[in-house]
Amino acid sequence: MAEPAQELIEYIRRELIRRPNVPIDGDTPLVSSGLIDSFSLVDILTKLEEVTGMRIAASKVQPKDMDTVRLMLATAERVGKPRK
Repeated sequence: MAEPAQELIEYIRRELIRRPNVPIDGDTPLVSSGLIDSFSLVDILTKLEEVTGMRIAASKVQPKDMDTVRLMLATAERVGKPRK
């Protein structure tokens, strides 16, 4: 898995999931499974911007776009703008 994905996974595992023994990979459902809540999406979006170097307008992102790490990275690619 690519470095940004691994960085996001580690961040989610360390900072957001209350059940540390749950395995997470790029395709693990996070929002729809209840592993993270909607309040955590703001934190993840900030981290996603950091690891991708993109600016991502929150208004262009839906919870379904953030359900897995793969979807997060695809969303950043689709709606993100390079940081200046």
